[in-house]
Amino acid sequence: MSFNISKHSDVTIVEVTGQLIVGNRQELKDAVLKELEGGGRKFLVDFTDTAYIDSSGLGVLVSLSKKIREKGGELRLSNLNDDVRTLFELTKLDTLFPIADTRDLALTDF
Repeated sequence: MSFNISKHSDVTIVEVTGQLIVGNRQELKDAVLKELEGGGRKFLVDFTDTAYIDSSGLGVLVSLSKKIREKGGELRLSNLNDDVRTLFELTKLDTLFPIADTRDLALTDF
């Protein structure tokens, strides 16, 4: 996995490439928490180039969502492929995260 962090107005966009799994989840968590501590409150994780997320990857997203909400922020997701979207639906995590089909839709009214 690799990721790229960019800004769109006051939204921190995290593009995840590859798989979000037990071996690399901490890198993502550390990067997002650094942005949160730096004052970021609006986060969008873009999964355009992500093929797979394991249970630890889901866990880190839940953990980050909680920490961001505690600071008055929000975490949104976009561009989930069919398999990843099904995973979120089966685990009912689609009720925790606002999920958009595209990045532009996710940024609307953020």
